[in-house]
Amino acid sequence: MRLLRGLRKWAVTVTAASVAALGLVVGQGTAANAAAACDVTYSANSWTSSPGQGGFTASITLKNTGDPLTSWTLAFDYPATGQKYTPTGWGANWSQNNTRVTGTNLSYNGSLATGASVSIGFNGTWTGSNANPTSFSVNGVTCGGGGNPTTPSVVTSASSVAVNEGGTATFTTRLSSAPSSNVTVTTTRTSGDTDLSVSSGGSLTFTPSNWNTAQTVTLAAAQDSDTTAGTAVFTVGGTGVTPTTVNATEVDDDATVEQSIIVTPTSVTVPEGSTATYTVRLAAQPTSNVVVTSTAGSGDTNITVSSGASLTFTPSNWNTPQTVTLAAAQDSDQANGTRTITVASTGLTARTVTATEADDDGTGNPGGHVENPYAGASGYVNPEWRAKAAAEPGGSAVANTSTAVWMDRIAAIAGSSSVMGLRAHLDEAVRQDAANGSTPLAFQVVIYNLPNRDCSALASSGELLIAENGLNRYKTEYIDPITAILSEPAYNNLRIVTIIEPDSLPNLVTNLSFAKCAEANSTGAYVQGVQYALNKLHARSNVYTYIDAAHHAWLGWDSNFNPSVNLFYNTVAGTTAGVDSVDGFIVNTANYSVTTEPYFTVNSTVNGQQVRQSNWVDWNYYIDEQTFAVALRNALIGKGFRQGLGMLIDTSRNGWGGSARPSGPSTSTVLNEFVDQSRVDRRIHAGNWCNQSGAGLGARPTANPAAGLDAYVWVKPPGESDGASKDIENDEGKKFDRMCDPTYHGNDLNKNNLTGALPDAPLSGKWFSAQFRQLLQNAYPPVN
Repeated sequence: MRLLRGLRKWAVTVTAASVAALGLVVGQGTAANAAAACDVTYSANSWTSSPGQGGFTASITLKNTGDPLTSWTLAFDYPATGQKYTPTGWGANWSQNNTRVTGTNLSYNGSLATGASVSIGFNGTWTGSNANPTSFSVNGVTCGGGGNPTTPSVVTSASSVAVNEGGTATFTTRLSSAPSSNVTVTTTRTSGDTDLSVSSGGSLTFTPSNWNTAQTVTLAAAQDSDTTAGTAVFTVGGTGVTPTTVNATEVDDDATVEQSIIVTPTSVTVPEGSTATYTVRLAAQPTSNVVVTSTAGSGDTNITVSSGASLTFTPSNWNTPQTVTLAAAQDSDQANGTRTITVASTGLTARTVTATEADDDGTGNPGGHVENPYAGASGYVNPEWRAKAAAEPGGSAVANTSTAVWMDRIAAIAGSSSVMGLRAHLDEAVRQDAANGSTPLAFQVVIYNLPNRDCSALASSGELLIAENGLNRYKTEYIDPITAILSEPAYNNLRIVTIIEPDSLPNLVTNLSFAKCAEANSTGAYVQGVQYALNKLHARSNVYTYIDAAHHAWLGWDSNFNPSVNLFYNTVAGTTAGVDSVDGFIVNTANYSVTTEPYFTVNSTVNGQQVRQSNWVDWNYYIDEQTFAVALRNALIGKGFRQGLGMLIDTSRNGWGGSARPSGPSTSTVLNEFVDQSRVDRRIHAGNWCNQSGAGLGARPTANPAAGLDAYVWVKPPGESDGASKDIENDEGKKFDRMCDPTYHGNDLNKNNLTGALPDAPLSGKWFSAQFRQLLQNAYPPVN
């Protein structure tokens, strides 16, 4: 994980070139006796390497408009003999014979329902000319006339925009394909709050040469005195183009904190014959005592309020959470019944809690989407990690701990004869779930393969590059097959937790001085990739999504914190489901920042000096992950995320126990001495991130460890390396990063300190026995 304090801005642009071949032919049967008909869009991004020759990337969308297909073969002819497919493609098995190009489906995308589409493509070279093909066929049936351009559509970088009252917000617009002549695209408010208006970019001209260059539209929200967060719809369109709409919401700055009740969580699973809890507090300080009651309403009468039915809040304890306990009576049916609990008080906005009984008489189906997937659930134990951990001295004590499965490259999805793939892990999770009685099982998988991945470092750089059609490959070869596997009915009863792209969005805030990060920003690849993943994964009711939000020593300064909140919000708000597409955020993924510093706070002073002035804290507003996570959650909710937003902290390697752990605060009156002697995080510098010497296992995975936190989790499996301490040749795209070299005196990110990395480390993700033994020895809490 990286550390940099610079304030950056971000933007989204998209480039493409497209023509479409459209048609509908029904008649000739396929091998599956289906009537084939199709709609094909072919786009070629072409470049010249020398006079008369160059290369191109062909992106093709095949839509089935006929009967459902179980397999497909797409074929077309290039107009020139110099147009050649090179052996680099995705989404299909490609081949070429003279001018004929053929693509057959892969194992995961052969089934195409009526109306379904698949995105495929390849790289190629051309000599002489590079005209588009004029005819396509699927399973031998012609499905298109010419390669004539379709009516261009207006494409915007966001479908919804939040505009601060008295401020502005932007989105970009372009065309989907080249127009035959100049086109004027206007942005006009067609309905809604008149305080929202177009500030600039209301009329933009696109030509046959600049049609795919994104241009900016700026919206403004007038300052007013009401407390209404108004909305408006803006139509973006023009003559000869297909318009689109952008929804704008005014973020009002006049509203006061609502006097209401805050309940966490608002969805609770109660095991049959047992109990579950939620907490209650007030949103604002009352002037006198307030009594809040929890009353069971309609639904399964086996679920009752067993304690905390009446809670009293005073002007002094109003924001201290108090607990309500629900009970589910033992019964003989096999139903996972539900009941609503109303949490109310006179004059306050009431809340509703949905309680679901986890029945132990039937199949143990955990039910639908719950507020916290970890609550009342056991965790998946990866048998591959368990075997490695158990083989180490003393490792059996933690070998049955739940850890995440990392999908860090396309090949990891299928696995191999020696390494379990995603489906194999899920099948094992189903087996563990069946042996678990009525308790649901949470399966954690890390989605980690964006193009230009880990753009500010080298140790975990990935296989996909933006310049080599990486974003499309990420969607079609990575996210799509993962989603297809997760959607299989056999896995419906699992609670599947996805950790979305560690190190991605935070790099767009602080690290744009790195070329790969700048490219990820200017092309919009990171934002679009995350949005695509969220759209696909959120569509599954038993899949939960948590976006990586770095850690306090990366984003803890205001210059990084506030832009990150804005970036997270704008990214998620741009998905199909908006802010509802995420269940929460995770901090400290694969990092070493301590959960809680016990012996000083960020407000502590030493001899009149603030702790923030110390070299270690370096004016950061946070000294540990828990305070950072809670503050980030509050800021995200304030920005527009839902109240039930949950936070995760990766505690797999942040325990910092052992003999070096201080037992109390220092008695020194010298600021830097006090902090260095009091802090339990023993790293040389908080920016050090690779295979840290002296680290230990942290808190074991725990649900609901504190208000606002869904869980402590072990996402980085202890014992898996962060990166190689020397250059090691590999086929995974991973490079040698000097921050993994223990002899390296660092860089400006860690103020040129030694890296603190362990020697003789293997490639990232490979088993590092010396590291695991150290983590076990320095565990805090200690391993019994």
